Amino acid sequence: MTVVNTPVLHPDLTPAQRDCLDALPLTGHHVVSGPPGSGKSLLAAHRAVHLALTGRPTVLLSRSNLLRRLLHGTLQGLTVPGTPVTASTVHSWVVRRFGRDAVPTEDGWFDWTALIHRAAATFGDGDPATPHLVVDEGQDLPPGFYRTARLAAASVTVFADECQRLTETNSTLAEIADTLGRSTGRVEITGNHRNTREIASLAEHFRTGGALPEVPFRGGSLPVIRRYSGSQDLVDDIVTMASRQPGHRIGVIVNSLRTAADLMRRLERAGLAHEPQLYSSAASSGRYRDLDLARPGVVLVHRASAKGLDFETVVIADTETDAPTDPTAASLRMAYYVMITRARERLVLGWQGSRLPGHLEGLQGWALMR
Repeated sequence: MTVVNTPVLHPDLTPAQRDCLDALPLTGHHVVSGPPGSGKSLLAAHRAVHLALTGRPTVLLSRSNLLRRLLHGTLQGLTVPGTPVTASTVHSWVVRRFGRDAVPTEDGWFDWTALIHRAAATFGDGDPATPHLVVDEGQDLPPGFYRTARLAAASVTVFADECQRLTETNSTLAEIADTLGRSTGRVEITGNHRNTREIASLAEHFRTGGALPEVPFRGGSLPVIRRYSGSQDLVDDIVTMASRQPGHRIGVIVNSLRTAADLMRRLERAGLAHEPQLYSSAASSGRYRDLDLARPGVVLVHRASAKGLDFETVVIADTETDAPTDPTAASLRMAYYVMITRARERLVLGWQGSRLPGHLEGLQGWALMR
């Protein structure tokens, strides 16, 4: 008897999320857009499983290694044993796919022109090993990647939100769709199932464009803008949060790995119930690379690696580092839009110094000042 593999549906998928998956044929290129909290990462994992069940190898790609780990865990809960689906960073996949031809460039990526010529040499040869590619947070990848992927993959499905572009080498939704080709399908997923109304309202002050997202149904406490007298004061506050909610995950987002290392040393001496974790993209393996994002406790992460993550509580620890930046700059606004929308229930924007950073002024009514 032949057993037909079927994807294991996540019990928390909403009707809108299910409709989004149903609207994606198993062939062709597609771009799925949606705001923070709409479930794009979860849907990307489901999409990868759906494609893998056709029997063709499928790779779920992300720019960030930390997000890759999170997606890997999601896939583990969805896939049927033997399903040919894996999670990988884009860099790792390109190196595996093109080997010596994957020559690094100054921007941290590759010589896309050379890779495009290499991919074109085998385009359309019908090789069953040619994979389906599913990309999460696709707005942070350069157009050269999509020109390459179009030739190197059986299909490409991209989940993205152009209001969350955090890198210099990024792509708009229109650029992604145009690069993949005229026949690229476009699907939009709505809703915010992560944030409270209060957190989402504060995030709106930093959103740079796009359609107005739906207001979350769930309410909560107002975000807090808090002045800290120094690093130890900040750590004491984090320790208090952790002791009051021992089963929760607290994401501490910083703008400097030096700050993260200092906070980590202080937290390790604080005797927390759960050992704090620190992620460093510079680590090749070990405790600063292989985090367990599912367990309770404090996680320290640089803002560049925060995309796709979520925590019950988020502390943006060092907002004063952005004080010299023009508060209207799109890059600054996008960064705060992303960081704020990582928070499920509570949000603290911390600062040190004698004067409130300019980009946090005028937020009374949307946040408590302490």
